Amino acid sequence: MPAKKKSSRRRYSKGASKTVASAMRRKKSGTLRSGKRGKGGKVKSRKQAIAIGLSEARKKGARVPRKSSSKAA
Repeated sequence: MPAKKKSSRRRYSKGASKTVASAMRRKKSGTLRSGKRGKGGKVKSRKQAIAIGLSEARKKGARVPRKSSSKAA
């Protein structure tokens, strides 16, 4: 029986990748802020910067997989 071929479809669109990269650059330069309209504090966490970038990409309409829900143990 032949092995299943894994699909090479991109899960995230190129636009989403660019938005996340932009958020990472803003984090590095210290201008990325959390919260609505940037009222929160500076983002220091790499994970938080990625989450903000993905959120912005979703708002722009880029293809981003759904948020994974935490499963009960």
